[in-house]
Amino acid sequence: MDATNKILYKEESFAIVGACMKVHRSLGAGFLEAVYEEALEREFVNQKIVYKRQVKLDLYYQGQKLKKQYRADFICYDEIIVEIKAVSQIPVAFYAQLQNYLKCTNMELGMLINFGTSSLTYKRMINLK
Repeated sequence: MDATNKILYKEESFAIVGACMKVHRSLGAGFLEAVYEEALEREFVNQKIVYKRQVKLDLYYQGQKLKKQYRADFICYDEIIVEIKAVSQIPVAFYAQLQNYLKCTNMELGMLINFGTSSLTYKRMINLK
């Protein structure tokens, strides 16, 4: 496979999705996002997935740090932003939110995971820079 077909953080993404699927199989849909976040943290520990939870993301304007910060649900493997939702449909604003997180951290990959439907859904998102 040449470099243009390479999947960013393939194994790490697979592990994250697997942990999310295990949580979703156990809890199903209908809980608040905070419930899935706590359960997912426990699953990350069980599966030895390296993560940080509720990570503050600094924002800058013209080289100066702003008072306002974003907060990512998880950063896994110090490389992947994981944003979780529990909604019936993912609005466009949530994709924009994740893209902004990628932009302000300069990370290459984000994952938007939705626990709010009967089947877990997720979207991998590349930093457009």
